[in-house]
This record gives sequence, structure tokens and C-alpha cells, in this order.
Amino acid sequence: MTTQDSEEIEKLTQEQLDAMVSLHVRFLEGTLGGRRAVLKNTDLRGLSFQGKDMRQADFTACDLSGADLSNANFSEAKLYACNLTDANLEHGDFTRSDLRGSIIESANLENANLDKADLRVGGFAAEGMYDTGQHVTFAGANLSGAKLKGSLANNANFCDAIMTDVDMSGADIRGADLTGADLSNAKVEGCKFKGANLEATIMTGVDTSSISELEIDTSHAVTDENAGTSIKELDEPLSEKIKSHIKWVASAGKEGTKLDLSNFDMRPLGNLKEEKMTAVKAVHTQFSGMNLYKVQMQSATLDESDFRRCDMEEADMRGTSFKKARFSHAKLKGSNFEPLMFGQGEGTKRFNPCDFEGASFTYADLSGCKLRMANFKNADLTGADLSDADLREADFTGAKMDQTNLEGANTEGATFEQSGPVFKLKAAEE
Repeated sequence: MTTQDSEEIEKLTQEQLDAMVSLHVRFLEGTLGGRRAVLKNTDLRGLSFQGKDMRQADFTACDLSGADLSNANFSEAKLYACNLTDANLEHGDFTRSDLRGSIIESANLENANLDKADLRVGGFAAEGMYDTGQHVTFAGANLSGAKLKGSLANNANFCDAIMTDVDMSGADIRGADLTGADLSNAKVEGCKFKGANLEATIMTGVDTSSISELEIDTSHAVTDENAGTSIKELDEPLSEKIKSHIKWVASAGKEGTKLDLSNFDMRPLGNLKEEKMTAVKAVHTQFSGMNLYKVQMQSATLDESDFRRCDMEEADMRGTSFKKARFSHAKLKGSNFEPLMFGQGEGTKRFNPCDFEGASFTYADLSGCKLRMANFKNADLTGADLSDADLREADFTGAKMDQTNLEGANTEGATFEQSGPVFKLKAAEE
């Protein structure tokens, strides 16, 4: 959090906050006894501003993490260098607000209004003076349907943010990091993109015709042109190919044909709910946003495929390879990623665990998943929920695990890597 370290943080109760809000409303109405809300470097975690009128208030360097700002009016308010991690800003009005240097990670900004908001760098130096070292971060935040028209967001961090249907017309996001963000159907007319990182950014349904090619580089983004061959262009219906594939699996390859969906865009189908696709091959395939509830893809090869924002709860994915696949914001609760055993006798028995090496699970829900012996080497699990998961003997060597939730997880025999040598972590010792 970017606060002034030299000051002791004061904590407010909900009752104290409500009294301050009442005085602020009187100030806005010009009523005698009113007073503008000015709270600096104050602990407001988890408190509610729901539906409140906080126009022109000053919350410089306050900790608002987990707070409820939904349906509230913070237009022209000063939220400089605030911590809004996990806060609810849904349907909030932040028109022309000062959010420089704020941390808005994993927050809900669905249908929020940030028109002409100032989202540039900001923060405080150790001696309490203004500093320009902290970029505003919306990493993992939900901005779907939000209004960012004319906002100043150059160099802001939008990594893995959900930005579907967002209106960014006339916004300045030069130098911003949009790695892995979902901008499906976003409005970008007149938006300044120069220097923005669009690595793996989903931009399907986005009209960039009004933006110069010198201004925007979508060569590494997922667009309507490069998302892959549409599944609708198969030479026969997918249902028929799946039947042939099931016959191939049941006969150990003697009958039917193995299903290969590599480099296809599956999204036109909408869902593969409860479909049986054991041992399918789908490398670099686009599944993002699809309903894959209870899908069966055991012993499959799904390397480099895109499962972002998919509903994959209770899926059966035992023994499958997902190297460098993307699962940001995916719902994987209760899914089975156990190893598959092959062979009968002592000398022929072998386990084939799931392989997630280099995969991205940022802000994904893996709670209650069976992940015994899974390979997570060099995977990104930032903000992922692994609570109550079975992680026995899993390998997390080199994995990024910032803000990863391991509460209640069974990590017996799991391999983790800290700054020192690799070590074994046992749940009983925690």
C-alpha cells in the first residue's frame, strides 16, 4: 500500500464513518454545520459507503481494501495512493476522480463510471512527499461494462483484468500493461495505445479501424483475425467427430479417428458441458469464456490452450498436459486433476500426473480441486484460490504465488521454492 510511512494509521468504525458522511452531505447541500470529508492515511478496511454521496471528498492514502463503494458517488473525489484491493466499486461514479498511484487489484468495478478519471502514476516517498513511482494497478480487477472515456491511464497495470464491453473512447493508456486482459467488445475509438503491452490480450469484437497501425500493435493479441480457425469450419459436425473419437478411444485406436482440435477457435459453440472427450488433442486452442462444466478430457494434450474465464467446475482432467495453458479467472472448483495410473503389475505400473508447467492460473478458483502430484513448475498462481485443494506431492518449483490462497489445502510432500534451496513443505509442520 502506498501510504505515508511516517504517520500512524488511524482506524475508523462504521459508526464514526457514518457520522462523517452525514456531515459531508450537509457540506454538499450547503447546510449549516456541514463539513467536507477529509481523511488521510486512515484505515477504512471493510467499511461501507454503499450508495453514499462522497463527491469532492479527500481520502488520500487511505486503506479501503475490501470496502463497499458500490452505487456511491465519488466524482471529483481525491483517492490518491489509496488501497482498494478487493473493494466493491460496482456501479460507482468516479468521474474526474483522482486515483493516481492507487492499488485497485482484484476489485469489482463492473459498470463503474471512471470517465476522465486520473489514473496516472503517484504515491508517497518515505518522507511523506509526493512521488511518481507507483503505477495504478487494476490487475485481476473486474471492469466489465465500466466507463473509462477520456481517462488518463498511461502506464497503468491492467494485467489479467476483465474489461469486456468497457468504453475506453478517447482514453490515454499509452504504455499501459494489458497483458492477459479481456477487452472483448470494448469501445476504443480515439484511444491512445502507443507503447501499450497487448500480449495475449483478448480483443475480439474490438473495432480498431480508427486507430493508426503505428499507435497499436495487436500482433500478440487474440483478435477476430488470429483467434484460430472457427470450429464451424469443420468438414463435418463436431458431434460426429466426437463419436468417432470415442470409438477410437474404446478400441485402442483400431476403429474411429482421434480428435485433433489444435489451433481451432471453439468459442462459437458456446459450451461443451459434460462432453466426453477423453484423450483429445487440442494444442493452442481457444476455449476462453466457454461452459466446460463437468467436461471429461482425461489423458488429453491441451498445451498452450486458452481456458480464461471458463466454467470448468467438477471437470475430469486426470493425467492431462496443460503446459503454458491460460486459466486466468477460470472456475475450476472441485475439478479432478489427479494422476492416471497405467499398467497392472509392479514392474509396469506408472503414474501420469497433470502437467501445468509454465501455465497461468492468475485469479482462478481452484478450491477443492484434486491436484495430487501435479507439476506447477514456473506456473503463475498469482491471486489463485487453492483453498481445501489436495496438493500432496505437487511440485511448485519456480512458481509465482503472490496472494495465493492455500488455506485448508493439503500440501504434504509438496515441493516449493523460496529464496533459498528447494525444500519439502508438510501440512503437519505448518
